[in-house]
Amino acid sequence: MPGYDWHVVGIAILCAVLAAGCSALGAMWQHAGVRELTDLKLTSAHRLVTSRRWVYGFLVLFACAVLQIVALALAPVSVVAPLNALAIPIIAVARARKFSGLLAVAVLVATAGIVVFVWITAGQAVPTEVSAKVALQAGQLVVAGVLVCTVVATFQAGAVRALALAVGAGIAYGLVAVLVRDVTTTLPQIEWVSLLGLVVAFLAGAWFIQLGYAAGPPDLVVAGQTVVNPIVAAWIGIKLLGEGAGMSALAQAGLVISAIAAVSGTVVLAHYYRVKVTA
Repeated sequence: MPGYDWHVVGIAILCAVLAAGCSALGAMWQHAGVRELTDLKLTSAHRLVTSRRWVYGFLVLFACAVLQIVALALAPVSVVAPLNALAIPIIAVARARKFSGLLAVAVLVATAGIVVFVWITAGQAVPTEVSAKVALQAGQLVVAGVLVCTVVATFQAGAVRALALAVGAGIAYGLVAVLVRDVTTTLPQIEWVSLLGLVVAFLAGAWFIQLGYAAGPPDLVVAGQTVVNPIVAAWIGIKLLGEGAGMSALAQAGLVISAIAAVSGTVVLAHYYRVKVTA
């Protein structure tokens, strides 16, 4: 990778993979904690800390956040962010009592798509800085996307509401990844605007996920935000930050194909478990 030590990139990838594992475990514990409560609202958010499972999930997700921050400080967004999607096959394997042919194929396809995507970006992504102009542009696009999801969730219920909230969380977290990269690469100087935007986007995404857990199946919520998050972050990194500058046509085609494979496998996994939950 231009401008990067492969040992450093390897550490970043390892941190991102460990973060995906923490994300999967934390999501399962937090969902269990949220489902113990009824009629969850913003004014009753303090009740979440009364659930031991939710607190355990929070602590694991805190570890996940630390690992992701380290990874984003060491490697481009388009290399680190897609590895978040590994949480889906990890959850599928952890929850599976028996592997069917469809489940096994979906896990393999999703995982292979993610691995190939990261392999391509790790080899050709160009490290860049996050300018104030790009951060503002990305923020505006993310706010628009989150508002659309909020409107949909407001007028829907059940699985549709849960999916809309999950997509909104994924969009917000996609911006978080970019802003974390901005903040960590400018230290010891602090980019206060990016830091504030990071905090707001993170809190909004976290709250959307809790509401999603209360509205529908956990697999749908986890799948929705985990698929959208890396897509948004990678798109911002490659297109707005210019990390994909100089990529060959073959590499770009590989990114598209691997992304389609990862999303397709994840959608099948989400559908598989949604059917099991509602059956």
